[in-house]
Amino acid sequence: MFDNSNDPPTVDERPAETPSPSGVPAPSPGQERFSTCRWRSAPEDGRFCTHRDVLPFAGKDGFGAEAWCPDCTFYKVRRTPKKRERDEYGY
Repeated sequence: MFDNSNDPPTVDERPAETPSPSGVPAPSPGQERFSTCRWRSAPEDGRFCTHRDVLPFAGKDGFGAEAWCPDCTFYKVRRTPKKRERDEYGY
């Protein structure tokens, strides 16, 4: 083998990844959408989609938000109902 100690060290051309300030990687688009979806299961039950058309295919164990959530046609954001004023009840 040759010892080429005179050669400069190679530099990795990829840009350095900048970690988030908290040190936790940013969630993917699928995970972000799953976290706001109305069909998301309760945290104590696990992380899976409870929609009747998704659950038989995706199951409860090993659910991947990346596979289902980016283009999910069943997606609806959970909305907090607005408090209405008393005079809006005009019955």
